[in-house]
Amino acid sequence: MNYDLLIRNGHVIDPASGRNGRFHIGITNGMIQKVWEGNDDLSLPTATKIIDAREYIVTPGLIDLHVHVFTDKTPLGIKTDRIGVQQGVTTVVDAGSAGVDTYPIFLEEAVTNSETEVLAWINISRLGLCGGLSELADMTQLASEETARLIKSDSRICGIKARMSASVVKENGIKPLYVAKKLANELAVPVMVHIGNAPPPLHEVLELLEEGDVVTHAFHGKKGGIFTKDGSLLPEADQALKRGVIFDVGHGTSSFSFATMKRALELGIKPYTISTDIYRHNVDGPVHSLTITMTKLLALGVPLEEVIEMSTYNPAKILQREQVIGSLKEGTRADISLLRLKKEPLHVTDSEEATILTSSYLQPELTIKSGKVLRCI
Repeated sequence: MNYDLLIRNGHVIDPASGRNGRFHIGITNGMIQKVWEGNDDLSLPTATKIIDAREYIVTPGLIDLHVHVFTDKTPLGIKTDRIGVQQGVTTVVDAGSAGVDTYPIFLEEAVTNSETEVLAWINISRLGLCGGLSELADMTQLASEETARLIKSDSRICGIKARMSASVVKENGIKPLYVAKKLANELAVPVMVHIGNAPPPLHEVLELLEEGDVVTHAFHGKKGGIFTKDGSLLPEADQALKRGVIFDVGHGTSSFSFATMKRALELGIKPYTISTDIYRHNVDGPVHSLTITMTKLLALGVPLEEVIEMSTYNPAKILQREQVIGSLKEGTRADISLLRLKKEPLHVTDSEEATILTSSYLQPELTIKSGKVLRCI
């Protein structure tokens, strides 16, 4: 068989299929046609383009569950492909930059001309972040009916975003989350909840969340986080995890702490997903990219295969797209990341300016997006 693209001899790590070893991948018409074990004694099929990947780790296309790519209308947005395919990331999910009134402009700016696939958590506020960063301070701006119609009409919207911190909700406390959860339950979609400085207190937020809902910034180092003063897990956090509530990294400028993450790992608590909360003010530090954020989890002792699962298959399941993306199974879309594990020291920094010196780090080299080969920058 003649393939459009053949990736040969790569070190494939695909948690969805359990593959971890030397494999070849044949791609035709933007789809993975065949994955088979590398064997130097057997001749390879022909292909229009061949990539010798023996120096690379070959993973499903990386998925970043929390980014901000609405560039001109919000104070945060960054160009999609800069933090997407140029960094080995094939799918990004914008986390609430747009609301129902601003979503059409968001599509024009962030989606239409991007190589990277863009999905969205729609903000429960009609303007999203386009009217400033206190979008839930005015309850009259919460647009349930219009948002419901939009979600039903656009499959790129995966759920609802609500930011639960004092600077966002002002005097409204937990009320906006009640609105978001009511709508999410009616539509059978998850909510992604940003947690930060109280009010509302974290225990109130967690008590409202159900299986499949996502807590982003779960491992921040601010007062009132998932750990009590004595270092034990907040009872409501323990109960939420047992209900199937998902804890996501959501690094951001001020929302990821090595100390918090270390304590969580000591207690056997790992993030289900690794996301960046990347935007224009933190792309040059402390976040940098999804692969650097993944490197920070590696530096804390999380095994490579688990780090890859947290950045591919797990987010795909949250998005209910695991039959299309997040794996290297035959018949899935040919979204693939080719990474190099650089055996060089690197200082990595969290949101509190704590630094770890790691002996190696992940560097994206090539991105395959629907079978198209793109070089990372």
